[in-house]
Amino acid sequence: MKPLIKSLSRHTFAAILLSSSSITTISAAAQESVFIAVPVNEQNFVVVSAPIGSSVRSMLNIYEQVSEKRACFAEQKGAPSTIDPLLSGFDFTGICSRYIDSNGYSVRIGKSDLGTRYSLSIEKSNDDVKLVAIPSSGRESEQRYVIAKTGGVGDGFLKLNFEPGWGLRRRHYGKQALGHIYLYRDSETEEIITPVAQPVAQPVAQPASTTESAKPEPLF
Repeated sequence: MKPLIKSLSRHTFAAILLSSSSITTISAAAQESVFIAVPVNEQNFVVVSAPIGSSVRSMLNIYEQVSEKRACFAEQKGAPSTIDPLLSGFDFTGICSRYIDSNGYSVRIGKSDLGTRYSLSIEKSNDDVKLVAIPSSGRESEQRYVIAKTGGVGDGFLKLNFEPGWGLRRRHYGKQALGHIYLYRDSETEEIITPVAQPVAQPVAQPASTTESAKPEPLF
């Protein structure tokens, strides 16, 4: 009787493992399909390396022009181009949106949301400022991505220009547009970017208030 029980136990355990594996696979597939990434009119957006107070550190800001009622930002072209965040001087409700932390933006490659796996940092060198996606695990063996560069160094708010293959998309839940922007690339058509050098990273700061978009989520 005992061999039969042992045999049943082995088969039962194998069935449990198979069932768990199937559930994990289904869960992973479902996680990929929860949100979709929808193209936006990038002319209405600007991606910025924004200074943090009077320190040398900077953080990622994304500004969006929602309506034409009033300008949300102004660009002074150069190397690098500088941005005047006009929206900081008036009540921009319904006119502009501002995304300033991980509640408002994250990294996405193809169908994969990488917000929990990658953090965004502004890294400065002697001749450039870069927006870099860094693995949250801290493992040097994992891929790092240079998403955008300013094309020079300077003070104040500097415009970040996307590297080839990168751009902006909006997070949607079904047909609902949400107040979250993806730093996006399509892994199916773009080459993997070579890992960048390892300078000292400046993590994107987390302001006291994490809800800076003037539009509630969902947007529409």
